[in-house]
Amino acid sequence: MLFIGGLVTGKGAGLAVPDWPTTFGYNMFFYPWSKMVGNIFYEHSHRLIAAAVGVLTIALALTFWLQERRYWLRWLGAVALLLIILQGVIGGLRVVLLEHALAIVHAAFAQAFFALTVSLAIFTSAEWNDERKIELITDGGRLRRLCAITAGLIYVQSVFGAVLRHMGERLDAHLLFAALVTLHVVFILVLRSHADRPTFRRPSVVLCSLLVLQLMLGLASYFAKFTSALGLPMGALVVLTTTHLITGSLMLATSLLLTLRAYRYSVSSKLTGGRRVLTEQFSS
Repeated sequence: MLFIGGLVTGKGAGLAVPDWPTTFGYNMFFYPWSKMVGNIFYEHSHRLIAAAVGVLTIALALTFWLQERRYWLRWLGAVALLLIILQGVIGGLRVVLLEHALAIVHAAFAQAFFALTVSLAIFTSAEWNDERKIELITDGGRLRRLCAITAGLIYVQSVFGAVLRHMGERLDAHLLFAALVTLHVVFILVLRSHADRPTFRRPSVVLCSLLVLQLMLGLASYFAKFTSALGLPMGALVVLTTTHLITGSLMLATSLLLTLRAYRYSVSSKLTGGRRVLTEQFSS
């Protein structure tokens, strides 16, 4: 859904279908496939995929509410459902009201919903709930703070990326946060307190690799969009900028994974009772 949403923005297809919640007067689910041509294909496909994600989120929330014994996780499932409903309404109002601001809010909510679903997947994973696989870090405070700040910076960076994509403004803020994200990812990679633990080392390497790819894609996107240096056709430019968006989303997911693992596996220097408190907080 994120990828095709990026294609919709890149191709300027956000208003290819002028009405909502219908599609040219049709029920959205019964719009003829033969009429899905040009930009209508991208915009209507985005709506259909979003509807499918909505149905899956309903099933997820119901499953949590009926079977999950952790009350806080039940409520997180309900929050995910509320967020996807709100996201759909904002996307529809963006069509009806023709507001660029709503398009930016829509993009920001998309990343927030993606981050929440990643969190739900982590919270319900076998690794998270298997106490035997937990190797506690006695001094994980720095790692927790560093990972949390990095995830926050990546999210803000994605918001400024949406501003740049939709309005062509705030390139300065986009570049500033790109630099801040780069510094923090490097700090995570060189922090030696977790170097001997694959649970942290592997995602750190993945995050750094994604950063390198993201910087290359961002540089190529800048020269392709704002200069004539590369001379890329429009189709290639759209794929390039959309891949840049998706790589940022993967960075957000990876940094979030590191953050949650840091909180899950670390305790204070007072080891007595630390494991019990951590277990009660995330497993009860």
